[in-house]
Amino acid sequence: MPENKNWEPKIIAFFCNWCTYTAADLAGVSRLKYAANVRVIRIMCSGRVDPQFILQSFAAGADGVLIGGCHPGDCHYSEGNYKMLRRFRLLERILNVMGIEKERCRLEWISASEGEKVKTVINDMVEQIKKLGPLGIPDNLAKLDEEIKVINEILKREEVMENA
Repeated sequence: MPENKNWEPKIIAFFCNWCTYTAADLAGVSRLKYAANVRVIRIMCSGRVDPQFILQSFAAGADGVLIGGCHPGDCHYSEGNYKMLRRFRLLERILNVMGIEKERCRLEWISASEGEKVKTVINDMVEQIKKLGPLGIPDNLAKLDEEIKVINEILKREEVMENA
């Protein structure tokens, strides 16, 4: 649990234009209440989400990433969601190796008529991330940079001593 009780997770969402983004719009028009922790990036197809986008989101400070696409068999680009599913399975392995909990990255199939599901998924993910606490990659990278500087200074001193 985070030490700061006022901490709120930051979640980046990549939503397919044809289904999940439309469902999010429906949720808003229907005045369904969901957490404001999500920043939505509208994409034409979930198959266009490169795993690098997810890794960059985490590196930039996101505590979680949500990917929303059309249900299998319903993709407007025929197989984009299957492409995303293959990429997501690879991404899960990469995140595991990096020590990032699997709950921080989620793939959901949400059709345009499922505004209620958007609300439920977002609220559920926010609660999961709150339980996990901040990911803190930018802070960890800054600490790592400082450690590398210290190591480089030690190596320079040792090199000077050897050459003396």
